[in-house]
Amino acid sequence: MNFDHLLEFALYQHPILVGLFIVLLLIWLGYEIGRNNANAVTIYQLTSLVNQHEGVVVDLRDANAFRSGHISGAINIPAASLATRTSELERFKERPIIVVCKMGQQSGAAVATLKKAGFKHVARLRGGVDQWQAENLPLVKK
Repeated sequence: MNFDHLLEFALYQHPILVGLFIVLLLIWLGYEIGRNNANAVTIYQLTSLVNQHEGVVVDLRDANAFRSGHISGAINIPAASLATRTSELERFKERPIIVVCKMGQQSGAAVATLKKAGFKHVARLRGGVDQWQAENLPLVKK
């Protein structure tokens, strides 16, 4: 099949079908982009939440990654055990909680887990620790 056949199919034989496909694709992309930005904060918003509102950073990476470098003051609760360890965060229930993972992808599920557990002010760091490092911000190593 060459490009001429594709154009003939799209423009002359099935323009309504192709148009519908494009509209649905755009709606889906808009939904995904909006969903990925939901509850996401930038590095500067994270800093503000921690400094001005006593926000708590929860690092979802495994213990080895956490020890190799983490945001100052972060609490390490690996993503795999978050659902069973939410009680460790009960004392912070009224404070903003910002969950952080390596690239910002696992943290969306963690936000949902914490909200389901009754935490009201939960966000995730857009870009994760990788973005933090890309901005040349310091990591604590222990």
